[in-house]
Amino acid sequence: AAPRQGGGRRARRAGAPAATPAAGGDGGPADGTEGAAVPAPRDGGSRRAGTRRQQRVRGRSKTRRILLWTSGSLALLILGTAGAGYLYYQHLNGNIEKDDLNLGENQLDKSAPNADGDRPLNILLLGSDSRNSEENIKLGGSRKDRDRKPLADVQMLVHVSADRSNMSVVSIPRDTRVTIPKCTDSDGTVYPESDRNIINSSLQNGGPGCTVATWEALSGVPIDHFMMIDFAGVVDMADAVGGVPVCVDNNVKDPDSGLRLEKGEKEIKGKQALQWLRTRHGFEDGSDIGRAKAQHMYMNAMVRQLKSGTKLSDPGKLMDLAESATKALKVDYGLGTVKKLYDLGNDLKQVPTKRITMTTMPWVPDPQNKAHVVPKPGDADTLFEMIREDIALDGKDKKKKLHPKKTHKPATPAAPKEEIAVAVQNGTGTPSLAAVPRRASVIADALIAGGFTQAIADTTPKPQSTTTIAFGAEEQRANALAVAKALGLPDRAVQLVPGQPQVTVVVGADWREGTSYPAASGGSTSPDGSSTPATDASGSPDASDGGTAAEEGKEAKTPDSAGALNGDDTSACMKVNPVYTF
Repeated sequence: AAPRQGGGRRARRAGAPAATPAAGGDGGPADGTEGAAVPAPRDGGSRRAGTRRQQRVRGRSKTRRILLWTSGSLALLILGTAGAGYLYYQHLNGNIEKDDLNLGENQLDKSAPNADGDRPLNILLLGSDSRNSEENIKLGGSRKDRDRKPLADVQMLVHVSADRSNMSVVSIPRDTRVTIPKCTDSDGTVYPESDRNIINSSLQNGGPGCTVATWEALSGVPIDHFMMIDFAGVVDMADAVGGVPVCVDNNVKDPDSGLRLEKGEKEIKGKQALQWLRTRHGFEDGSDIGRAKAQHMYMNAMVRQLKSGTKLSDPGKLMDLAESATKALKVDYGLGTVKKLYDLGNDLKQVPTKRITMTTMPWVPDPQNKAHVVPKPGDADTLFEMIREDIALDGKDKKKKLHPKKTHKPATPAAPKEEIAVAVQNGTGTPSLAAVPRRASVIADALIAGGFTQAIADTTPKPQSTTTIAFGAEEQRANALAVAKALGLPDRAVQLVPGQPQVTVVVGADWREGTSYPAASGGSTSPDGSSTPATDASGSPDASDGGTAAEEGKEAKTPDSAGALNGDDTSACMKVNPVYTF
């Protein structure tokens, strides 16, 4: 290193080489840059002393050349390491298998943003029973099924709230009877719609994209991504994460899954983790419901482990996890790089474990086949509606205080009705429902009759479950609210969508007829300003005060039949089927 400016004795003692004189120089600095020229011997000094000084200078110059060579080599080494890092990153990207997100015909639009412009995130997690490799056959058995198309025996919808404050997970029994919509795979193969089929078979209709289409048809929740893993992938991931604690209230031995555990809390990983996740007969109710509870317990414990950081403090383990994860997963193209998976992980880790809620879709036995189940009327609808409306399943949303900056009162008053440009789109066509013809025109005509003379019908299809009104900038908020009031829509239907050129009404599948929004309770107002009294299920006037649970701050309660488990619950313990104990 060069000495500091004006450096002399102190810098040279620190090992800084002095510069040799420039050719033909006069003994001063060669070019005014670094070091001083070798001074001439003092009067009376010997030639030998001067020679020793020159030798020291030459030695220092040699040392400097060695240091320069070494630093240059180090720079090349750093660059080479960076190149290796890039190559490893590309290697990890190459590990990831990708597929189309949605193979259905009527795909839902993304979830509408909240008042701050943030969108919730919906990810479908799938566990495949594929036997397409020797490892999967070894772990899953059934060699005869090697050439069979895999089934999606594990399906979980992960919903992350728009503000990333909470996460809700909904599992579904694999034997749930549903309608699987028409799907077309990337090769052009068409799988016709099939009524009353088992949901796990949707994977055989072109791949995970058809399972995504099936979930959208069932729940009305737009799916943003999917992630699928097979038997071998579970084992590799479980080994990379390390031991995860689980609990059983008695000794358990399940010959079907191979699980054998003694009573109490035990750490499981690798093959034993897969056995835990596959076990159903060994647990109390001996069904997919018990298995879902065990899966929720494992996932909660794994999340707690990962968030604590204790399992990933070793860089080697972290690399093992990266390698295992990228090899184990099949994802949609929107998640097809390590960078995108990393960004997703950053989104997920914002959620505290105490705000994670695991549930199972409420169900009842299928009247036509007791071996299967169907969604429980009312309870299943409520659960999916809470997901669609971005209402936390832990019931804590209603306790949040409204931040003063988020009151979102209109900054400017609404313009006269006749000056508000309004576009109306037909969103009534969903994966499970055909579009209502001319629905946008009907609502646009009603708005015109109510004084909004610039309302037009936009023929662009926008499939979505619930009706919304979007606006693009704060100065349009009051205009959007005026349109909502005219149509009888609650304020929560009004959403900021940056860049939206005008107030836009999307008539969802929840409003398939009439010109006044069918509020769940309370009256609504027609575009011309007249009131429509609320009615109950029998058609009689309802004396309630109007609005919805989400809108009025009332409790939106997760059904007890969903079997909710909180992410911070460390006391959960699986009850063992007494027939499968030892």
